[in-house]
Amino acid sequence: MKALVLAAGFGTRLRPLTRYMPKPLFPLGDATLLDAVIGKLVAAGCEAVAVNTHHLHDGIDAHIRGRSYPVPVNTVFEPEILGTGGAIRNLSDFWDDRPFFVVNSDICFDIDLRAVYEFHLTHSHPVTLAMVDDPLFNTVGVNPRGAVRTFDRSEATASDGLRWATFTGIQVLEAEVLDPIPETTFYSSIDAFRSLMARGREIRAFIPENAAWADLGTPDRYRDAALKRLAPLAFRRRWPHEADGPVLFQRLAGDGSDRSWHRLTVGDRSLVLADHGLRELPPDETAEVDAFCRIGEHLIRNGIPAPRIHLQDRISGYVFLDDLGDVHLQNLALKAAGEDDLFRLYRPVIDILVDVSRAAAGFDTAWTCQTERYDRGLILERECGYFVEAFLEGYVGLDGPFNHLQPEFERIADGAVLYGFEGLMHRDFQSRNIMVKDGKPHIIDFQGARLGPIQYDLASLLIDPYAALPESVQTRLLDYCLHRLSARAEVDRHRFHLGYRYAALARNLQILGAFGFLTKVKEKPGFAEFIRPALECLMRNLETQDFEDFPELRRVAHSAIELIFSNLLTAPPPIH
Repeated sequence: MKALVLAAGFGTRLRPLTRYMPKPLFPLGDATLLDAVIGKLVAAGCEAVAVNTHHLHDGIDAHIRGRSYPVPVNTVFEPEILGTGGAIRNLSDFWDDRPFFVVNSDICFDIDLRAVYEFHLTHSHPVTLAMVDDPLFNTVGVNPRGAVRTFDRSEATASDGLRWATFTGIQVLEAEVLDPIPETTFYSSIDAFRSLMARGREIRAFIPENAAWADLGTPDRYRDAALKRLAPLAFRRRWPHEADGPVLFQRLAGDGSDRSWHRLTVGDRSLVLADHGLRELPPDETAEVDAFCRIGEHLIRNGIPAPRIHLQDRISGYVFLDDLGDVHLQNLALKAAGEDDLFRLYRPVIDILVDVSRAAAGFDTAWTCQTERYDRGLILERECGYFVEAFLEGYVGLDGPFNHLQPEFERIADGAVLYGFEGLMHRDFQSRNIMVKDGKPHIIDFQGARLGPIQYDLASLLIDPYAALPESVQTRLLDYCLHRLSARAEVDRHRFHLGYRYAALARNLQILGAFGFLTKVKEKPGFAEFIRPALECLMRNLETQDFEDFPELRRVAHSAIELIFSNLLTAPPPIH
């Protein structure tokens, strides 16, 4: 037999990704949608396959040329899209006198195609349509003899005694189907079937019991099908012979990210799923999921304790990782018995920070998804500007403009860069991004890593409002970091301290911007309680002796404190 795989459509419901990538090339587990369909056709005994193309046809052509199929597979380009019926008619020279398959390329199914074909050979009618019972799409009426009576529910009454089913896009046809289809024009195969029915010919339904089928034309349906394929595969990759069985899902509490997290278990084995959402960027541009995977793999190669990635799909956005448990560094810091206990707890974390900084060797800046470096422009826009827009204006409600702060912002940016100790920086190196498993710290959320001053990561850790380290402990840990760095190369302590002060101010502004945005815009209530300690930390940093004066920033910070906390005092009590 021969077959046509319908692959010319625009995939409009999956935009924007289908503007850059044809839907038939979306991955599904360890194969593309197109290859999965071709593989099932070959397994059913198909001897040759044609694939009609239109939208982004060059990509499909290149994919097929790069594959080695066991049967001939060729593309047929349609300069003007012809529809399902027009595509069948367009291949009139390809068909022979045997029944042939036509299958949609955007479906996932476990229907036995050989059984569909053999069923077709048992009757003398020109069409067999494979169908399933799917309440969401059941629009085809089938009579008790298995003949299709209508493709529109509104055309039938209860007295007709029809069974309603869903056409799967899998069909076996005789050459007779070509007769009602005009040449070189857009035409629907359903209209061809209706024409045959009007002539007294029957359309037969093949409805297997308990068949799995899904139309993957929308983001939710595509991602759901991808996850069902990927989750068991991830466990087989991690434990090839030890993790068979149903995969159970548990939603984990998220943080400030838009990603969602799940713990997946099979028996006593578990993995964590990081869900980045359906890709929106072209495949040749770096999305957050790309940065997460490439940087994570780089860290592992450099011996950094981070979760190992066992399976990734950068189109659906799913990444399957080692499960590091539920204990954050924050949990342990808040339970520490005293300053010595805190110092002992944080010392191995500082060791990781230093090791991460040294992983700048071999780091490819093309892996980054935001900026290649933490530089002056980033500080002004995404630290200082974020502070103004998301915190002062968005959260506090202060009226601008805040142009008078610009000179002080520029001094912060210049100082952080000028006195920065260059290395690979995590960019969000705080206690909630450090998991502790079996007594050992591991870093997570490393997708924002880039080259820049490592004092920024040190400040992120030490002034972290979640953990609220005493200043004396911060000082000891800063000195310990200098000691670790100096063991490899000479470090100018004065320059390092200056860089740390400027980086701490930049980080402080970023923290307040983030907490303001997450509380006000994202409506995540868990961050508001940390705004006060973050503001107080900013004031301490601004008033530090023997450091540069920032009078305008101090004044606006004082105004924010007065306005926020006067509102808190006068606000009505919460309703329980």
